[in-house]
Amino acid sequence: MPHLALYTFGVLKSPLADPAPLTRELYDTGEAVYRKISQHPGYLARAEAADGDRGSHFEADWGAWGEFAVPTWYGKGRTVETTALAATLSLWTDLRPAFDAIYTGLHREALNRRYDWFERTGHPGYVFWWVDNDVIPTWQDGVSRLEHLHDHGSAPHAFTFHHSFAPDGTPARIKGMAAGSA
Repeated sequence: MPHLALYTFGVLKSPLADPAPLTRELYDTGEAVYRKISQHPGYLARAEAADGDRGSHFEADWGAWGEFAVPTWYGKGRTVETTALAATLSLWTDLRPAFDAIYTGLHREALNRRYDWFERTGHPGYVFWWVDNDVIPTWQDGVSRLEHLHDHGSAPHAFTFHHSFAPDGTPARIKGMAAGSA
């Protein structure tokens, strides 16, 4: 059975190294959200730096998830002091569990505050695609899919919750998804 890959990307208003309370709040909220999501039914895995270092995305060892990459529209720093981004790469069993994890609980609360932390870029903030169950997607895969989504809209190759596809490429609908929630 294929797995669902999810890549998220956002440009932060201030660098991760910024000692301001808002940046600290983002860290604290993010850590709590990751703990909760990792326990959610349907969650399989996420890319984590081997050394667990926060803020050095570009130099970190991401193991099988590959070298860290960002979309072409990211124009901020790439050092520990200047990096101003948040990105995730994860695997799920299906759309419904991912939807439930993202739009409920702590993650929903964080989404409600996203514009406190993130810039409005005019680019999609996430993308899904299906992978074979023995495949670990790479950061570059996520970037390529997100850029494809931005340039071409949802398709079986790269899609959103609102315009999603089944593993066989047919359009899919998440039962109970409210209009405008994704």
